[in-house]
Parts: sequence; C-alpha cells; structure tokens
Amino acid sequence: MTTDTGTADGRGAGGIGVKPVAGHIGAEITGVDLAGELDGTAVAEIRAAVLRWKVVFFRGQRLDHARHVALARRFGEPVVLRGRGGASPPDVPEVETTADRLELGGRFGMDHEEWLRRRRHTLLRGWHCDHGARVDPPAATILRAETVPPYGGDTTWSNLAAAYAGLSAPVRAFADGLRAEHRLGVGYQPRPGDDAYVRHLMDHQIATVHPLVRVHPETGERVLFVNGYYVEQIQDLSRAESAAILQMLLEQAVRPEYTVRFRWEPGSVAFWDNRATIHLAPSDSAHLGFPRIMHRVMLAGDVPVGVDGRPSEPVTGSAPGRW
Repeated sequence: MTTDTGTADGRGAGGIGVKPVAGHIGAEITGVDLAGELDGTAVAEIRAAVLRWKVVFFRGQRLDHARHVALARRFGEPVVLRGRGGASPPDVPEVETTADRLELGGRFGMDHEEWLRRRRHTLLRGWHCDHGARVDPPAATILRAETVPPYGGDTTWSNLAAAYAGLSAPVRAFADGLRAEHRLGVGYQPRPGDDAYVRHLMDHQIATVHPLVRVHPETGERVLFVNGYYVEQIQDLSRAESAAILQMLLEQAVRPEYTVRFRWEPGSVAFWDNRATIHLAPSDSAHLGFPRIMHRVMLAGDVPVGVDGRPSEPVTGSAPGRW
C-alpha cells in the first residue's frame, strides 16, 4: 500500500500539504494551483495521496474546461463520452456537466424527484462507482464545483479497501472466490404501464461480470467491489443467498467509519480513485431551488482482475477502451 511521502507535518518536498480529514479516507491538499503547470514532483505527490487516501480535495481552484482536461492528462487519459446532455460544453468532449443529470428524468416523462425515488428506493441503492457496469470502469474521476447551494449538496465517499480489510478472515476468503453481475438500471422501479426509461434500458443495456474482490492494479490492495447501483446477482448462488450476502457486504462497504463527507464550495475539486471507492451523490438539495453545477472528467481505466487472476468479462454493451 502506498504510504505518505511528505514530512511529519504533512508537507511534501514540493511544498504541497496533505492533511487527512477522516480516519480511513479523504485528505485535503494545499499549496498547489491546479490551473498552473504542475511539475513531476507535484504530480507524484498528488498521485500518492490519491492512492493512499482514495479521495483528495482542493479548495479555491481556478479551473476552466480546458485546464480541467489538461490537469486530467497529467494523471491518465481522459475519457471521451459519446452521449452527454445539453449542459455539457459541446466543444470539450472530455467534460461532462452534472447539471445534465437534472435533465434525465424529463427525457422519460418524470420530474427529478420521481427520477431519484425510482432509482434510489433503498438506503444503499444510490452508492456507486462511476460507470461500474462497464468492463473497464474509469480509473479515477476529477470533479470540480462551479456553482453550489448555500447548504446541502454534499458528496460522500467510502473506502472499499478498508471495508474489505474490516471483514472477518472467513468472510474475506469466501468473497475472494465470488463474481457478480453489474448491470445498468438494476433496482429501478418501473412506472405503471409503459415506461420510456425501461425501453431505453433495454436498448442501451450494459452488463459485466466482475470479481467481487478486485486487486488494485497500483497498490495491490484487495478491494470489496460492490455497490448498490449496479450489482445484480452473485454468480453460482441462489437469488435468496445472493440478496442476503450482497446486503451484508453493502452495509459493510458504507459503514460510517470508512466514509468521508465533503462540503463543496465554488472552486472546490475532488479527485478520487474510482477503483477503490464508491460514492453517494446528494439527494438533499434538488427541492431547495438552488443551482448546483459541477463538471467532471474521468480517466480511462483497466479491466478489473480478481484474487484468482481472472479478469472481468463483458456480458453486453461495453468493450475495453471503447466508449
């Protein structure tokens, strides 16, 4: 596991400060201008902090779309999304504006509140990694805040490596050998009668069989690869067995001691390891009427590999490196 590389006060050789904000996950980084030209030392220190703390936060940054993409390129290859909403910048295909999410329900005849209710009808359903139904989910996400409400709108992350380590040894050994199907639209509660979103899911289905425990390609950590948004079924178990075990593992994954919650401000940036975390987008601010405009760039990832060395297997809708 990657450890801290700075001095005893958390400041590295390049003047960058790394201050942990929770016991298992999350650190605030100071002393760096993300819109400037980051040297190799700064990039290495930020990368080490992301690997160690899983999500890192920056305040008061001055990124525009072009600088956001340039920053992402220092850490990997930005994903170019084929389908984005009308709020995303048309001339910067790597940037997705999350205000698009407010449009989604309307495309299928629902207001945003109903859209969230049908997708998040259990306490654990909203937790997810980005694009986890793909065979090669993004390695990382860099999200910046442009406009945020005066209260509400926080995001929460959980450390899946710590969650795995917190399981008992017999449960870890059992989980090591399991694989589960991750599928787009799992758990969505259809509207009575014809449902346009169900038709959309059938036409744009994405599903992959992933190891239930993946080995992190950089740190070597074992990661409990579960989430409430995509996971459909543990293979080779009955539906009753699968449901009970998934419920237990999901509760483990989001135990409060493995989480961190971030209060956004304009100019805030969060950079997280999408391979080792799940996160929960807020659902407490849409009714307030305040705008919340966020922009994200994702970095291309690899195909997860399990403890036994077997990679994930696509079922439908995705192929490595093809977005």
